[in-house]
Amino acid sequence: MATADKNKAEQTLSVESRLKSLYELQTILSQIDRIKTVRGELPLEVRDLEDQIEGLNTRMTNFRQEIAELHKKTQVEKEKIHDSKSKIETYKTQLDNVRNNREFDLLSKEIEFQTLEIELCEKHINEYARVIDAKTAEIETTQETLNDQQHILAEKKNELEEIVSETKQDEERLREQAKELEPKVDARTLAAFKRIRKNARNGLGIVYIQRNACGGCFNRIPPQKQMEIKMRKKIIVCEYCGRIMIDPDLAGVETPLA
Repeated sequence: MATADKNKAEQTLSVESRLKSLYELQTILSQIDRIKTVRGELPLEVRDLEDQIEGLNTRMTNFRQEIAELHKKTQVEKEKIHDSKSKIETYKTQLDNVRNNREFDLLSKEIEFQTLEIELCEKHINEYARVIDAKTAEIETTQETLNDQQHILAEKKNELEEIVSETKQDEERLREQAKELEPKVDARTLAAFKRIRKNARNGLGIVYIQRNACGGCFNRIPPQKQMEIKMRKKIIVCEYCGRIMIDPDLAGVETPLA
């Protein structure tokens, strides 16, 4: 029922009133676009910095996990060294009680093997220590970068907040005005206007004739087409850029005398 009432209401709107309301809507949306331009690239810069900071934090977390794992490996190697030293002490004690050369050789080989095991473990410990030092240095470097990025982010956020606070009230007022105008345009034309605006570089979905040309792409409009636009009997779009076109009088623009 509501949809039927809405369609009936749209049918009572003349083409001229729809076009006039649409141009008013464009004017308001252009003001909102200008507010966004004032903010510039700051929102994107803030998001990029937040992503970078998140990446730096993740990197440092990974470094710390790697260092913790290396400390565990170092402890394992130290335990192996302690075990090998204990075995060597036992074998040396047993050497004092050997009964033949064969036992002596076996114990001597075990002592030699455990000594090599200790050397290998010490080599691993030294390698782990070098990697830990390198990772620690990387954490310090990354932390410095992180501090810098956090400082820049804080400045950018403050700058953005100041601009938003200055323009927020105006933007909200303009958005309310735009919302009030939308019902004065039929759904089909409004949808087409929004689609055109989205694809247009300057955000213009409706333009008026300027010097016998489209106010959007500045391609020349034939006299017959201009006459049809001035009659305001139907929605006419530019055959080059697809923008909706109106005559200057409807836009409230004075046409300079020839």
